[in-house]
Amino acid sequence: MTGEEKLRRAFDNKNWQEIKVSDSWQIFKIMAEFVDGFEKLAKIGPCVSIFGSARTKTDHPYYQMAEDIARMLTERGYGVISGGGPGIMEAANKGAYEAGGKSVGLNIELPFEQFHNKYIDRDKLLEFDYFFVRKVMFMKYSQGFIVLPGGFGTMDEAFEAMTLIQTGKIARFPIVFVGTDYWGGLFDWVTKNMLEKEHNIHPDDLNLYRLVDTAEEATEHIFRFYNKYVLKPNF
Repeated sequence: MTGEEKLRRAFDNKNWQEIKVSDSWQIFKIMAEFVDGFEKLAKIGPCVSIFGSARTKTDHPYYQMAEDIARMLTERGYGVISGGGPGIMEAANKGAYEAGGKSVGLNIELPFEQFHNKYIDRDKLLEFDYFFVRKVMFMKYSQGFIVLPGGFGTMDEAFEAMTLIQTGKIARFPIVFVGTDYWGGLFDWVTKNMLEKEHNIHPDDLNLYRLVDTAEEATEHIFRFYNKYVLKPNF
């Protein structure tokens, strides 16, 4: 169905019975995705999610960095969760898989670009129709986020996590953005406009994230965060 067809369909008159039946079945589909996700992910143990663009090529430095980050995490006992697709997501799963760690993929079904990569453990691949269900799984089962350069989807996931921590809806966990050349301008704008000019955030909100440039810095921030609480992965 094209974008124009979807738009026209949204304005079609529907009777109450059509609306009721459609919405009821949608609720069951949403429930099924939640149940499947909760059952599978509750068993995986401590994991760190790695985000980034699906369009990053295998010869790009950020692809190699994602592999290195995943390998370092698995060497310290963490599993790795990605969005399940190509690009940075594939690199994250590849690094975890080849290092013998747990490699989890939360794939979203899209009409273009997204297909699950081959480095996900067979029993740890989940397929989603709904972005919001998938994001709940990231938030609920990750002990940290490492965010490499990406697009709107990457920003959506990272800023939702910061919003939930800021508002006290979820417990604090480390969020690391990798690449000052890529993310630096964004966070300069956050500081100058959101904080200093408009006062739309609190100065403490700048501590919700860390901006780094290397795989070592990214993983060390995760390790230090949990060492402070004398918490370690339990597998």
